[in-house]
Amino acid sequence: MRRAYSAFEQLVAPARPSATPLRLILGLVLCVVLVFTFVMLTSAVLNSAMSEDARAALDSSLDKASDPTGVLVNLFIFVFVLAALEIALRQVHGRSLGSVIGDWNTAKFQFKRTCGYLLGLYVVLMVFMPSDPDIAPQLNLEFGTWILYLPLALPALLIQVGAEEVLFRGYMQSQLAARYGRPLVWIVLPSVIFGLLHYDAELNGNNAWLVVLWATAFGVVAADLTARSGTLGPAVALHFFNNFYAIFVAAPSGYFDGMALYTYPFEISDDRAVWAWAPVDLMMLFVSWLTIRLALRR
Repeated sequence: MRRAYSAFEQLVAPARPSATPLRLILGLVLCVVLVFTFVMLTSAVLNSAMSEDARAALDSSLDKASDPTGVLVNLFIFVFVLAALEIALRQVHGRSLGSVIGDWNTAKFQFKRTCGYLLGLYVVLMVFMPSDPDIAPQLNLEFGTWILYLPLALPALLIQVGAEEVLFRGYMQSQLAARYGRPLVWIVLPSVIFGLLHYDAELNGNNAWLVVLWATAFGVVAADLTARSGTLGPAVALHFFNNFYAIFVAAPSGYFDGMALYTYPFEISDDRAVWAWAPVDLMMLFVSWLTIRLALRR
């Protein structure tokens, strides 16, 4: 393993006793089955306790997350992913959820430090970055209402991004690294899978593959930071800031905009607007990566 990635051994070592492709596949399949089961059981309980009109309203809210309830439920549901991973890790690999996060105290320190650096970066960019008046965001929620939801929104978002990082950068990446020594395998493969899971031609239209490419690039950056730091702290912080801005600060209109303080006057399927923003998003990802590298060196 490269010297730059020597800290990653903390996550790789617990994976070695069960580092076979078959076990990884079995673990992932078990996760999918468990998440599906948890969702179905929860849905059955809710359906039995709610009226037909209430169920229809909830289904509509969850479909596009166009109101706070829909957003929060879609985020909190990722707790099922964490529960499924805990079971799969213990039953298939004989390791705990904590073993794919890294040393807890180090992870917390790196998370907080990364958040501090990223907060400074976002403030600077929001103040000095030029904006296009044609696609400037419009107020979506009153600030007072938005603030009232934050005590629920922040832990919900942390659960969502934490679950994705534990699955892709913690679990998949460490198990592959324990089996295959080349970073090309254990960085790229989970990142490509992560990207492909963002493919949605119905929602994103002609931009579907652009979204996949961006998500894959994000996965590569998060994977690199995880290998350099030896914990999920920096990757979770990066994911948290990215999703906080995209979901709670300024979101494209029409989908997952129910808790956004502002919304852009275009949908994610708008070719002109999305392609105009794509270079900015990639630049932001690259600058965030450099900022976190600096944070980890101090």
